[in-house]
Amino acid sequence: MINKSEQKNMPKIEGEIFSLKKINEDIVTMSDEDINAKYKRGEIRIVTEQARYPVKSIKSMIDSGDYKLNPEYQRRKRWDKGRKSRLIESFIMNVPLPPIFLYEYDYSKFEVMDGLQRLTSIVDYYSGNFALESLEYWKELDGKKYHELPVEIQKGIDRRYISSIILLEETAKTPEEAEELKQIVFERLNSGGEKLTAQETRNALYNGKFNQLCLKLSKNDNFRKMWQIPLESDGEEKLLTSDAYRKMDDVELVLRFFAYRFLDKFSGTIEDFLDEYLKQANQFPDSTLLELENLFTQSIEIAYEIFGEKAFIAPAYERQFTKPQKVIYDPLMQSIANNISKKYQILHHAKEINNTRYDKKHFSDGSKFFEGRNNLPSKVKARIEYFDNLFKKYIN
Repeated sequence: MINKSEQKNMPKIEGEIFSLKKINEDIVTMSDEDINAKYKRGEIRIVTEQARYPVKSIKSMIDSGDYKLNPEYQRRKRWDKGRKSRLIESFIMNVPLPPIFLYEYDYSKFEVMDGLQRLTSIVDYYSGNFALESLEYWKELDGKKYHELPVEIQKGIDRRYISSIILLEETAKTPEEAEELKQIVFERLNSGGEKLTAQETRNALYNGKFNQLCLKLSKNDNFRKMWQIPLESDGEEKLLTSDAYRKMDDVELVLRFFAYRFLDKFSGTIEDFLDEYLKQANQFPDSTLLELENLFTQSIEIAYEIFGEKAFIAPAYERQFTKPQKVIYDPLMQSIANNISKKYQILHHAKEINNTRYDKKHFSDGSKFFEGRNNLPSKVKARIEYFDNLFKKYIN
């Protein structure tokens, strides 16, 4: 149960326990003999094999169901038609491509760890789902789908190969070890190229029941409206126009809501704080996760009902913002959660609360109370108290 002295206003949820762990940075010393013995035992060693697949066979491979295309560590980013087209152009020109990486999670069953966009682009083109566009060297083929290509060009594409590196099932002795090794490989694969955001990395390395809950809650329609993110019903193409969605900022916002309930325990960087909370929250009981889901959903609905789509936009006389801000979202959501037991009284006075949300007297000294660059825990707590006092005016 939560310690009252640490966060007296936080609604108590059974099983919601979090504590920052001190990272053990002690230097490990081993003799050369011990190191050699460890190497010979094959500890932390990946077992791989290589394979080559004809491009023409990729569609039937994927259709077979033996290749899982959406393991948890994949990003949301998707290639547009121009980038897909240039992949096909690379096949026409016989440009060498980097291998895809697969993990054999069961006998002859594979997860795509790296190369998802290449595989789906090939499947889409052979399925006739898009026509070539924005080609650089074969512009005369722009506008053509696969079946519309000249026969020799079709044959040229068909005879190309995709190379793969497969992490074999025997790499790991247990499911837990398999997850750890996949995470190691994923980190190393993504250490170069386009850098992952902090939340993309969390999603890959610390997936679990709580992470899946954050992904689920990020789809809440009112949450997306308040953060100016297209809705799920708008379709993935529209969703991918949103940087917040593509970079998984929306999922991090959900995570922040829960982690900030333990603001008194904050130390270090916000990235490390969120990392550690996510890892521990993945171990919460199902009953705790259900209560947390209800708390977030209710808090979002209250925020939307009172303040509408502009709930998280800072006051105009502090700074002219047109985009939602974390500096409003974090304290407002915490304050609503603190007062969730009084939600009906709060909603009864929704209009008055909205009209008096920002008291200009509070800003008369010219200070920027909702300054986004000042996110020290003490400042966040002061803003939570500001909203707590706002709600208290209308609570018996």
